[in-house]
Amino acid sequence: MPTQIESFFHQETSSFTYLVYDISSKEAVLIDPVADFDLFSGKISYQSAEMIFSQIEAQQLKLKWILETHAHADHITASQWFKAKTNALILIGARITTVQQTFNQLFNLTSIHAATAEDFDQLLADKQVITIGNTPIKCIYTPGHTPSCSTYLIDNHAFVGDTLFMPDYGTARCDFPGGDAGTLYDSIKTIFALPEETHLYMCHDYQPGDRELLWQTTVKEQKIHNIHIGNNRTRSDFINLRQERDKQLKVPKLLLSALQINIRAGKLPIAENNNHQYLKIPINQI
Repeated sequence: MPTQIESFFHQETSSFTYLVYDISSKEAVLIDPVADFDLFSGKISYQSAEMIFSQIEAQQLKLKWILETHAHADHITASQWFKAKTNALILIGARITTVQQTFNQLFNLTSIHAATAEDFDQLLADKQVITIGNTPIKCIYTPGHTPSCSTYLIDNHAFVGDTLFMPDYGTARCDFPGGDAGTLYDSIKTIFALPEETHLYMCHDYQPGDRELLWQTTVKEQKIHNIHIGNNRTRSDFINLRQERDKQLKVPKLLLSALQINIRAGKLPIAENNNHQYLKIPINQI
């Protein structure tokens, strides 16, 4: 087995972070790291990240890459914290620039405050390959939830971000700016074209019915059992189902906070003339 995968669950946001490393070289990649954020006090901390970092140190790993599957709306990324600790580079799919343009406008982020491509260390093209040791990591564009969503394929393991959930919870919402149910359907079919034994790793698990926590499934299981797109559901039926469900969903409680930070690769807002940093809340815009 050339790679080892460790999963870490962030209870407050129901989010998974994955640490994947090449056994022979000890080079590692971290996928979707999460910071701790208290919405009521505005306090950001990194206890959860510290736990992951202790594992990196204990196993004497060299963190080479930090990969974001997309600009998350449900948690604040800890990418910059890990970069400061390890000098790892932060990467995301190149379509993040579309998301940046949308939310720069929403938050009226201009001049030095605006998010740009340069906030990330590297933007990945569709089908582009990077490596840890001798292990390739392939970026596969899977938009629909957001324009910037990517899946990362490592050996026969695919890290799908929010594109899919466990089969009993379905698929990602598509009602964010730039989201599109038809595009999501096409992206999921791209994932379904992988070998059926490919392992799929979730970014979240909301444990419907209070079942046990799960983070891994397969292409075959999703094809058969996914409640939104499994069993050969047609594209038009999926679009109708997804759009009707999205009308019933509330805005994620951290969306307005998280996106201001996540579209800038985890960089906090620039301090104002009193040396304090602030997040904006647009009124009646969502």
